[in-house]
Amino acid sequence: MIQVVWEFVVTEEARSRFERAYGPGGDWHRLFAGYPGFRGTTLLRDSANPRRYLTIDRWETNRHREEMLARAKAEYSKLDAVFRDWTESEAEVGIFTVVADAGGAGMK
Repeated sequence: MIQVVWEFVVTEEARSRFERAYGPGGDWHRLFAGYPGFRGTTLLRDSANPRRYLTIDRWETNRHREEMLARAKAEYSKLDAVFRDWTESEAEVGIFTVVADAGGAGMK
């Protein structure tokens, strides 16, 4: 499984709209959910800076994500354009794989 992490700094007036659109069940989640291999979205808000967020999109494989990006290019671009004015910055932090989880898998 891979986890794609994005960082956003959101304008104060757009915070509640951003949370609805980017959180589980939001516009991005609904787009991704239409494609094989999507396993969910987590939205995190920074406790020290409430305008800073991380999103974590979980995919079975990077191939699944790449296929979605290719097939949903128009829809993806449309959503990105609609929500662009809500953010001061947006950056893909990276694509990560789980080494160990909180349940202790792989840890002693």
